Amino acid sequence: MIKRFFSYYKPVKKIFITDMACAFVLAVCDLFYPMITRNIINIYVPNQQLNLMITWLAILGFIYLLKVGLNYYVMYYGHVMGVTIQANMRRSMFEHLQDLPFVFFDENKTGTLSSRIVNDLMEVSELAHHGPEDLFISLVMLIGSFIALSTINLPLTLIVFSIVPFLVFFAMKLRLRMENTYMETRVTIGEVNATIENSISGIRVSKAFSNKEREIKKFEKNNNKFQLARRKAYKVMAEFHVGTSFVMDLLNILVLSAGGIFFFNGYINFGDFTAFILYIGNFLNPIRKLINFVEQYQSGISGFKRYIEIMDTDIESDELGAKDIFEVKGAIKFDNVTFSYDSHKEILKNISFGIKAGETVAFVGPSGGGKTTLCHLIPRFYETEEGNIYIDGINIKEFTRKSLRKNIGIVQQDVFLFTGTIADNIQCGKFDATMDEIIEAAKMANIHDYVMSLPDGYNTYVGERGVKLSGGQKQRISIARVFLKNPPILILDEATSALDNATELMIQNSLDKLSKGRTTIVVAHRLSTIKNADKIIVITDNGIQEKGRHEELMEQNGIYAKLYNSQFKI
Repeated sequence: MIKRFFSYYKPVKKIFITDMACAFVLAVCDLFYPMITRNIINIYVPNQQLNLMITWLAILGFIYLLKVGLNYYVMYYGHVMGVTIQANMRRSMFEHLQDLPFVFFDENKTGTLSSRIVNDLMEVSELAHHGPEDLFISLVMLIGSFIALSTINLPLTLIVFSIVPFLVFFAMKLRLRMENTYMETRVTIGEVNATIENSISGIRVSKAFSNKEREIKKFEKNNNKFQLARRKAYKVMAEFHVGTSFVMDLLNILVLSAGGIFFFNGYINFGDFTAFILYIGNFLNPIRKLINFVEQYQSGISGFKRYIEIMDTDIESDELGAKDIFEVKGAIKFDNVTFSYDSHKEILKNISFGIKAGETVAFVGPSGGGKTTLCHLIPRFYETEEGNIYIDGINIKEFTRKSLRKNIGIVQQDVFLFTGTIADNIQCGKFDATMDEIIEAAKMANIHDYVMSLPDGYNTYVGERGVKLSGGQKQRISIARVFLKNPPILILDEATSALDNATELMIQNSLDKLSKGRTTIVVAHRLSTIKNADKIIVITDNGIQEKGRHEELMEQNGIYAKLYNSQFKI
């Protein structure tokens, strides 16, 4: 995992090397002060060597000026390095999310994913900057201090450094507990974010049903989990800091008592004793940095683990040798297709049917029969467990997903509009479309006149998820997208079921224009909209039950006829 973590330093290798070089020089600079102080007390002052004392004080001043520049580089460019790594990781995660299958998003909450891509990577960024730097400086300072102290008095140095193993043992003992608590905190932060995202997205429903108290209870449940997780983390953190601080306090007593005994017995002079105490300050600083590093490492590495969990999730991948699909006519065939979302219940079992190029085929039946699932299998949003699907006689698995989906247009009941302008949302159908093409698509979808009545026209912002538009307006924008895309295969998944009759009639006219000359699959509950379909297929939990045109199915007086009559029953 550490090797994988450091692989993200490659794009910022120059900054990293320079940052570490600056950190090294800073550590060396800090080692000079006690030695210069020792020489001033032991040599220059007793021997009245004023010129040498002034020279070394000037050198010390130069060292401090050098530290100003070095500290600036470390503080500024070090953080730039960290945020660059964070941005690269966030970009990689976002790109990876785009390639994950539908089933991943079925099982993961939006707020939790947002927490991973924002909060977790923030902690990873801090570790990426401060972690190697603090560890490197600490090691240089510890080794440098040990060498310098050994030249002054080796026995006293060994006594002082004998306490280091106790610090290491104490830190390692609490490391696993810190890792577990920080991971738990990350998970609960994700749950809190998911609750907030869900509640704010559904605020209108909540207000409509006066669900304020219920939403607050849901939030409090996860918020209390987060609070409890943070308390556990702070408890371990407090134990860690208190324990290490106590050991360092004992170190001060050890230095003063051992150093005092050495001084009284003539094993060390006053200047050396002073230098020794100053070096102990240099010794304690890296110890503190190491303590902070342990805490920072656990926080950052838990975020990194959650990051690689997503990055290691298998993406949608094309079969070996898959090719782009061109000049699609639109003939579709299902051959003994079986599918289930989990092992407990099959949604589709041994489904077989054919659709000729340019035909309009409607799927009807009770909810839960698998009509929408069937539509999702054609663009390979989900994978069949058994059986195959063919387009123009070729297995869809032989095509690249990108080219397959380019040839399929989908209009759904639940329209999603991105935050942006009307033009931006129509352009989703073809990102290199000109403004004239966008306008033409809007005209075909009967939305152009409405757009032109707005003060900002096509530059009108639709709000989050299109909240500023009506259901019919959003639906017509989604239809304009498909007109712009101009695919040979069209899927209409209950595209008008949530609309009033007047709006439905207007949009149905747009859909009729859109369906012309294309292979069209319609999922509909309002059976009046599919009377003229070339074929109607009735599908239930038991699979395909009936097939035929409207008149043929009405004559059979079966499931379809009962559904149709129930909708027009006076």
